[in-house]
Parts: sequence; C-alpha cells; structure tokens
Amino acid sequence: MSTLETNAIGKYSGNNVSVDDSLNLKSYTTAERDALTSVAGDLIYNSSNNIPQYFDGTNWQDTKTFLDLDVDALLVAGGGGGGSDRGGGGGAGGVFYATGQSLSRNTNYTVTVGAGGPGGVGSSSAGNNGTVGFDSDFGSLTSAKGGGFGGGSSNAGNGGSGGGSKFPYNPGTNIQTSTGGNGYGNAGGANSSYGAGGGGGAGASGSNASGNNGGNGGAGRAFTITGSSVAYAGGGGGAPSNDGSQGNRGNGGSGGGGNSAVGTSGANGSNGAANTGGGGGGAANHPRTGSGGSGGSGVVIIRYPTLSGTLTIGDGLIGSTSVDDLYTVATFTSGTGTVSWA
Repeated sequence: MSTLETNAIGKYSGNNVSVDDSLNLKSYTTAERDALTSVAGDLIYNSSNNIPQYFDGTNWQDTKTFLDLDVDALLVAGGGGGGSDRGGGGGAGGVFYATGQSLSRNTNYTVTVGAGGPGGVGSSSAGNNGTVGFDSDFGSLTSAKGGGFGGGSSNAGNGGSGGGSKFPYNPGTNIQTSTGGNGYGNAGGANSSYGAGGGGGAGASGSNASGNNGGNGGAGRAFTITGSSVAYAGGGGGAPSNDGSQGNRGNGGSGGGGNSAVGTSGANGSNGAANTGGGGGGAANHPRTGSGGSGGSGVVIIRYPTLSGTLTIGDGLIGSTSVDDLYTVATFTSGTGTVSWA
C-alpha cells in the first residue's frame, strides 16, 4: 500500500483470507495521513478523529457514519445585583433557546458562562446601585446580561431589567437584547415613594412597589432541555422601607431570583441562585448598612444526538455531560473555552 505498513497475514484458504489475531490497522494522525503517498483502497486508523478511514483514490473517507450535528442550545446570562438602601431588585440574566443549530465537526466553538453582577454595597449615607451581570455565549449566539439596580436614598430604586428586555425602566442598566435565538427578558418594576421595584425576569416583568412594600421579582421561564422542567432567570425582589412603618419585602421570582432583605434587619439582600441567572434581592434602608444581593451566575446547556460525534471540552471551561436516551446533554457552569466534535 505504497508508504503504508501492512499487517502480517497468518494464513489463507482459497479466496478466504484470515489472520491469527485481531486485525490492527496502522494508526496515523491527520497530519501524518496527509503526508502519505496513498492509492485507492488504502485503509488506516485516524488517531486524531478516532475512526478508521479509507482512500478512494482522491480523498480519505470515514468508515463511520455520523448523524447530522444539529444542536439545541439554552443560554442563560448572569443576573444583575440588587441595590442597597431601599434597593431595587436585580434584573435576571437574559435567556434564549435556539433549536436545530447546524454545526461542523472538527471546528472550535467558544463557550462563555456569564457571571452574576455584584450587589450594591451598603453605606450609612446613601444607597448604591447593583452591577449588571455578564453575557453568556455559544459560538455566534449571545444571551444578554441582566440589569443591576437601584440604590435608594431619599427615594427607593426601580427594579433592574432582565437581559433581553427592550423596555427597561432604568436606561443603561439593560445593555442589549439577546441575539441568535428566541430571547426572553422583561422590564423591572417601578418604585413608590419608599418601596423598591422588583427586577425583571425571563417570563414576566417585575412588580411595582406599593407604599412601603417592595415589589416581587418577575417570574423566570422553564425549559426541558435537560430532560426535566427547570426554571431559569427569576428577577430579584425589591426592598421595603421602614420609614414610618415597616413594609413587606419583595420576593424573588421563580427561577433563582433572590429575596430582598427585611426592612428593620439591616441584612443583605439574598443572592440570585447559581447557574440560574437569577437577579439579586435589594437591601432595605434601616440601618442602611445592608448590601444588595449578587446576581446568580448563568449557564450554557447544549443537546445533540450522541451519534453526531465525540465532544471535546477545552481548557478553561467547566462542564459535564450526560446521556438522555439517544441524545447527549452538556452543561457548562463556569469559565470560557472551546468545544468541538470529532
């Protein structure tokens, strides 16, 4: 076979060829294979792709049949942090679900899992805003960060907008809409004179504050890409006030939204749940030293036919895989790095 090394044949009978032991094809990397002087019928084992290949006289062909690499992807961005001193609830990270994405094998796709934004730091003199979260990415797809907000002082803060919202109450806290798929994100709730608004969620807008009462965070949205229904991206609860009388705190929305602090405790708002993109809860105004909760980190989940190929996860990206019937589900919980299929 030209420059290929052949296996020794143990014996043969008539037109039937047999070997004494298992047939072991000569292994070559793709680069080594391409350096060969090959003729039609040459057969090797490609150690780069982990499959046998044969030369048809023009090109090397795989002997293994793959299903099309059609990938479903759920991207959840990092949630925004809640504000301090009658702080508004942080907006949930943007969410979108893209189905049937046709990808190529032996191609690197970058995955980034967005972190949550810090909450506003408590102060004895004034309220501080929470910080926006961070985008999550998969290849050309982007899910927008959740909006942080809203420290109060003489007035309570509005709720931050969920990533992907086109109508934020607080300009500048919601940076962009999600791109490349079906994006979900809603506006934060408005403040009252003393209570703060809830953060926007993936499934609903945050509730407006009422009197001394904080508004609830907007509800998240449930997806079944992992094989069971899981809610993501609930908005953070808006904080109450205890000016005159203590109000009720705002609760975080379903899907990881953090509750606000209780008015008289001076405690911190609750953090959004990790890997949900939930917004952080706001902190109340007495004695002003409580900080807003941080937004929850995002997550990137992809689902593809198991027979599409073997997934390689690059350095810097933390993830795991599980098999769901004929499909493999890969869940990435932090970091940035590349993935590829062979």
